[in-house]
Amino acid sequence: MGLFSKKSASSAKSNSLARSDNSTLSVTSNGSMKSPVTPVSSKGTNGAMQQLAQIPIPRAPDPSVNPVGYLRSIHAVRERSRIVFEQAKRNQLKHFVVDMSKLHDTSAYVIAIIKRDYAPDYASIPPHGRWQHFDVGGRPRIDQLMATWPSTVDQQERTRRLIDLFVVSVLLDAGAGTKWQYKSKESGRYYKRSEGLAVASLEMFKSGMFSSYPSQPYRVDSAGLRRLTIDAIAKGLQVSDQNPIDGLEGRTGLLQRLADALENHEFFGDDARPGNMLDYLLAHTSTQTSSFPIVLLPTLWTVLIDGLAPVWPNTRTQIDGVPIGDAWQCSVMPSHPTHPWENIVPFHKLTQWLCYSLMVPMQRLMGIQFAGAELLTGLPEYRNGGLLVDTGLLTLKPEDAKRGLQNYNKNAQIKGQPSMEVVPLFTVDDDVIVEWRAVTVGFLDELLKQVNLGLGLQGSDELSLAQMLEAGTWKGGRELAEVSRPNTKEPPIMIVSDGTVF
Repeated sequence: MGLFSKKSASSAKSNSLARSDNSTLSVTSNGSMKSPVTPVSSKGTNGAMQQLAQIPIPRAPDPSVNPVGYLRSIHAVRERSRIVFEQAKRNQLKHFVVDMSKLHDTSAYVIAIIKRDYAPDYASIPPHGRWQHFDVGGRPRIDQLMATWPSTVDQQERTRRLIDLFVVSVLLDAGAGTKWQYKSKESGRYYKRSEGLAVASLEMFKSGMFSSYPSQPYRVDSAGLRRLTIDAIAKGLQVSDQNPIDGLEGRTGLLQRLADALENHEFFGDDARPGNMLDYLLAHTSTQTSSFPIVLLPTLWTVLIDGLAPVWPNTRTQIDGVPIGDAWQCSVMPSHPTHPWENIVPFHKLTQWLCYSLMVPMQRLMGIQFAGAELLTGLPEYRNGGLLVDTGLLTLKPEDAKRGLQNYNKNAQIKGQPSMEVVPLFTVDDDVIVEWRAVTVGFLDELLKQVNLGLGLQGSDELSLAQMLEAGTWKGGRELAEVSRPNTKEPPIMIVSDGTVF
């Protein structure tokens, strides 16, 4: 399937599991986003090598004692996905045929994309994050925004404001569909998809739409979010009958529920702002200070996964009545009559996207480094997953392809839904999608090894997972979609978006 030819099957080695014990992980000064292993030393901002401390990372909760805590931990994403990936390597998935011989072709394609855009200066590749989407078209919108703020606004408040903006923007960043576009008020140019949502959310932020203080528009707070309506969000996103967007109600609901989440004053302060998590992180007992603050990734993760728990729909997977977010049952996982958590694979895609995105302004403006950030995984979404299908590494089995095409044709009868370049369509909780997302996490780790090997990068020069996502797999998945399906530019498998996952 796609642009790549088939070859005979071959084996590939798998990465080791992310640690879930109290072992020691290294801190890197370039963003600490190495996966699966972070070197002891790394390049500082001045290019010089510097030795960095070894810092113990808290282990994940014991799933037999606290399954909810375990499945909501960052450790569980890679560990649970690994079980599905091991079956994929043996071509024992339920819904996909796996051709491991295509791993070489997939990695070669990713390497070619990275070389085309960055060779030989691979160190200049930014980590995957929302910041780049704001700068679409080569316009440094975040830097331009900060330049409008008076010098009396110190670095901490600047960072709080960017955290405010990035949180709202990421929560709005689910799949927009094939027809929606946004006309920038600044340039008059049209933008689609993630970049369009980024520019739209930035302009909404600048207008004070999320602030309850008319004199302080550049902030997000609980009271400001409570005023939001579907009509207000639709207007802000320029939605109309001629310019429809997927999941408008879901996006609005996320922001309305964010208002409730921000009332957690321990994380978000008395004025209930996302940006106040900066103060919580800097004051946390686990945060260490040398020449720069060092925050444990699990500390940031706790703020996001626990602090923002009220944001996610409570109709998703639950254990003992407790919703666990972006986590789903998967039929190829083990099943145990007294341990229902065993067949659940967590992804927490938007929470991970938040982590990747929020770390960037905290690093750039405050010099904060994150220990244990290698626990973050590749994002299990349709661009990274689509790359694996379009390169022939994964092929949907005939019976599932038939069912997915029937779903697409039925959905096409709904006004405003796509009806060209027919591809299989499933809901986000369908077993096909859960399996696809789980195996995507595993293959991204595998691709990172192959890409660094192909680029000849070793040690502290190796690309981080976040850099490969930015320069290779996410971009490569999008470009293959544009070539393979030029009218819609959709992935090879479509997901019904409710505005809360993709």
